[in-house]
Amino acid sequence: MKLKKLLALMMTGIMASVMLAGCGGQGNDSKNDSELQTIKDNGVLKIGYTLYEPMNYEGEDGELTGFDTEFAEAVCEKLGVEPEFVLIDWSNKIIELEAGNIDCIWNGFTITDDMKESVDFTQPYVENKQVLVVNKDNADVYTSTEALKGKTVVVEAGSAGNSVASGDENIADSVMTVQYQTDALLELKSGTADAAIFDKTLADNMIGEGTDFADLVVTATLMDEQYGVGFRKGSDLCTEVNKCIDEMREDGSLSAIADQYGLQLATAE
Repeated sequence: MKLKKLLALMMTGIMASVMLAGCGGQGNDSKNDSELQTIKDNGVLKIGYTLYEPMNYEGEDGELTGFDTEFAEAVCEKLGVEPEFVLIDWSNKIIELEAGNIDCIWNGFTITDDMKESVDFTQPYVENKQVLVVNKDNADVYTSTEALKGKTVVVEAGSAGNSVASGDENIADSVMTVQYQTDALLELKSGTADAAIFDKTLADNMIGEGTDFADLVVTATLMDEQYGVGFRKGSDLCTEVNKCIDEMREDGSLSAIADQYGLQLATAE
C-alpha cells in the first residue's frame, strides 16, 4: 500500500511539473508571437535589399546609402534598434523573408495584389513607374512592346518589370531575366538585349547624359505603381513601422529624404 501511495505521489508531481512547463511554454510562445518585441529584444532589424540607385547603393566612400537606406535607418532609430542590411537575390525575397533570414523587404518593393498574398505591406511611401528603356538609336522604333515582338527584353528576375513583361503577349516569349536591375542596363548597353523594363526611379538616376549609360533612353511608361515595405503576414512590426512613417510624414523628415534623392512621395492612406 505504501508503495502504491508513493508511486501515486510521484505521478502527481510529474504531471504538475509538465503542466507548469506547458504553461510556461505558452507564455513564451505568446511573447514570441510579437515580432516587434523580438526585434527590440535582439536590438537588430534585418533588412533585405538589392543594389540600385537611388534606393540602396554604395556611395563614393563605399558605404551603403540611398533613399531606402536613410529611410530605414530613421525608422530603426525610432524603434530603438540597429539596421542590418542583408543583400539578397530579389527573385528569392519571399523565401528569405519566410525563412527568417531577413525581417523585412525594404528596397523599392512594388505593392501588388499578388504580393499582398505573401506579405503585409506598409502604407505606400514613394510613387514609381515601370518604363521601357532602349538604346537611343532605336528610340523612334521601339516605342511600345508591340514594336518589340520577337526581340529580346531584359528584366530583373522576380521584379515588377518581370511581371509586366511576362503578362504582355507581345514580349512574353522573348524575356531575358537577370539577377539585378543594374544587370539589365549592362545587357542593354552591350547589345545582348533590345530593350529593358525596370523602375523609373532607377532610370532617372542611372541612364542618360552624364551617366555610364548615356546612350539609353526611356521611350514608354508601362505601369504606374507605389513602393511599400514588406513584412511577414500578421507581423505587428508592420503596424509599428506604419506609425513611424506617419510621424516622419508629419514632421517633414520623410519629405526631406525624398527631396534629397529626387523622389515623389506617395499620398498617405
